[in-house]
Amino acid sequence: MATILEVAKVAGVSKATVSRVLSGNGYVSQEKREKVYQAIAVTDFRPNLLARNLATKSSQTIGLVITNTLYTGSYFTELMQHSARLMEQQGRQLLLVDGKHSAEEERAAIQFLLDLRCDGVIIYPRFLNTDEMDAIIAQHKHPILVINRRLRQHHSYCIYADQLRSSTEAVAQLIALGHRDIAFITGSLDSPTGRERLAGYKAALTQHHIAINDALIVEGKWQPQNGVAAVERLLEQGAQFTALVASNDDMAVGALQALAAHGINVPAQVAVIGFDDIPLAPFTIPALSSVKMPVTEMIQETIARLISMLDGGEMRNDKTFAGELMVRESLGHGPHHKANEM
Repeated sequence: MATILEVAKVAGVSKATVSRVLSGNGYVSQEKREKVYQAIAVTDFRPNLLARNLATKSSQTIGLVITNTLYTGSYFTELMQHSARLMEQQGRQLLLVDGKHSAEEERAAIQFLLDLRCDGVIIYPRFLNTDEMDAIIAQHKHPILVINRRLRQHHSYCIYADQLRSSTEAVAQLIALGHRDIAFITGSLDSPTGRERLAGYKAALTQHHIAINDALIVEGKWQPQNGVAAVERLLEQGAQFTALVASNDDMAVGALQALAAHGINVPAQVAVIGFDDIPLAPFTIPALSSVKMPVTEMIQETIARLISMLDGGEMRNDKTFAGELMVRESLGHGPHHKANEM
């Protein structure tokens, strides 16, 4: 492998000149710069990235930590795609590391990326809580930004969607359409998103003086088969409901299938709403109404904020993102609709 000294000899310049060309720091005439580039091509020189990072104190690399249990969802696919595209536009590389199955493994993933001299880290935590994330941020000089968690101390370091509000508004829409008996399929209740979406469901019922019926709440784990199982359980128990909200679209798709298998018409007999507005949602039969979470906007804000921090810009205040209900064929009127209009 060629060295900087060999490149310098072929180019007829000093070793320091080659270093300035590679680092982009300091003045080098265009003539000498072209000689260096030609010498690099001739010698097939590859710079030592670790040495360059140590010299420039920047790797032009950002780390992203997501636990592998989240890889399969459309929400996270979109998150990773936009992260990679936006980093490329910034001339930076994105390194994805698995947060695995525990808070300690998420913590280790962050440290691994920092040991690789990433300029900053973005994490969508599955297990680390807000207090732990605040402590980790305080311990490191490199910026660590947190997606979808509202931190107590480092407000500028978190970008989050208001899951509770989004869920409350979705259920309130069903109530406005005349539904009172509304079933709910939760996400994993060890997930903050799962807990907040359930809390939003309960808040909407309480705000409209509708009693919470625990028999209409079924726990799911984000997968389509959980939606199927939830509907089967509700029907086996003889639960009466005219609307159903699933905590994500994958479970809503499963619920649609189960309802159809039992000859229950959507939306004439049961209206259905999901979350995340996956690409499949407009193409289900009937087309699935879903709460669209602003993933693209959240990632844009995250990366813009991170780049600003790295460039020494001003710290931005925390910004809350809200979901938007995309109304499609699966949303219909309930039995109390006429009374509602009077």
